[in-house]
Amino acid sequence: MKPTLLGYGKTTRAIAKRLGGGCTFYDDNCTEPYVDGHKNNILPSTAFDPEKSDLEILTPSIPPHHPLLKKAKNPISEYDYILSPEFFDAPLTAMHHIQEGALASTPYAKPFTIWISGTNGKTTTTQMLTHLLSKRGALCGGNIGVPLAELDPAAAIWILESSSFTLHHTRTASPNIYLLLPITPDHLNWHGSAQAYEADKLRPLLTMREGELALVPKGLHLPHTDAWVVEYDSHTFLENFFGLDSSKLCYKAAFLEDALLSLAITRTLFDETDYDLLNHFQLDHHRQEEITDAQGKLWVNDSKATNVDATVQAIHTYGDRGIHLILGGDDKGVDLAALMDLIASKEITLYAIGSNHHTLVSLAQARQIPIHDCLTLAQALPLIADTLQANEVALLSPAASSLDQFSSYAERGELFMQMVADLSVT
Repeated sequence: MKPTLLGYGKTTRAIAKRLGGGCTFYDDNCTEPYVDGHKNNILPSTAFDPEKSDLEILTPSIPPHHPLLKKAKNPISEYDYILSPEFFDAPLTAMHHIQEGALASTPYAKPFTIWISGTNGKTTTTQMLTHLLSKRGALCGGNIGVPLAELDPAAAIWILESSSFTLHHTRTASPNIYLLLPITPDHLNWHGSAQAYEADKLRPLLTMREGELALVPKGLHLPHTDAWVVEYDSHTFLENFFGLDSSKLCYKAAFLEDALLSLAITRTLFDETDYDLLNHFQLDHHRQEEITDAQGKLWVNDSKATNVDATVQAIHTYGDRGIHLILGGDDKGVDLAALMDLIASKEITLYAIGSNHHTLVSLAQARQIPIHDCLTLAQALPLIADTLQANEVALLSPAASSLDQFSSYAERGELFMQMVADLSVT
């Protein structure tokens, strides 16, 4: 019997495809039952009957309080299902390997898995580590965009960007190496509290075994674990503990930490530190992406900074300059007071956009931080262009989700880049 799929999302659709279609989904966005192109039955969430289901696989974003989850008797995550021994012991039935025109049906050994999580930098670190280990057959997936069900089961190494949502729902799957980047409270309206968010980020330690490495920030409330836990607190610690040399890297600030953590893993696994290869890695768009206008002035697209910690990192990166900071969006209920205290200690002028612009104005005025209530990028950029000096930086680092005004942080960043280009020719 095929599992029930809760939520018609990218993750669950990939699982249905892997199983050859013909699965049953329950989804909040479905109002009338229908059948999709793969003969899957899509039903409203309210139609779910737990008595007719032996196993339920969750879309990661389903929150803990959701009625579907409360009704489900055997809910598991994508990780629990795909990384189970039974899954790899069974012959493949849908996403087969093509070998000389024939469908392979041979079981595969489970890949070595490295899970990477954290509040910020997990995508960059996952990509950096995959860049370093691709020659050893590594593939990346998970929250980074490729569901586990679409990854090649014959690959030697899976490097999985792991969201706090996925980790919350995961109970039995376990990484061979777990790399946790620094965390600050995020998604509090989903997790319920900062303590619950931290506990979910540390959940993989509960199932790890003796000899498996967990590399985590110092100062967290660690659960009991059989893993070999290494707690780090600085670039210097990583260099000294793993025998690394940051002077051989071309990165700075948060990117330098991402690079050092990636090298710590390759040093642990293969006693290998390929600085030159890592220096040729191309950073992703929308994360501290620098552009220079026609007057030679610096603009930075950090639209991927969707939480406070990412914006703090950007402020530290450009703290030696005067900063014109575009801030705002859907802040997901996070307390912004500490961020504003940091801004008040720097030479920063704020430009508030997005749904929380009134909150930003109130917090800034209470601290005597200069702020312009702009609401949109279209209003903010001309104001900045009129006053931006050669020794300053215009920084889009919103500390908030983009979904109040845009379809994604990428759309927000692309609009910013286009508007800067337009300013240069007017």
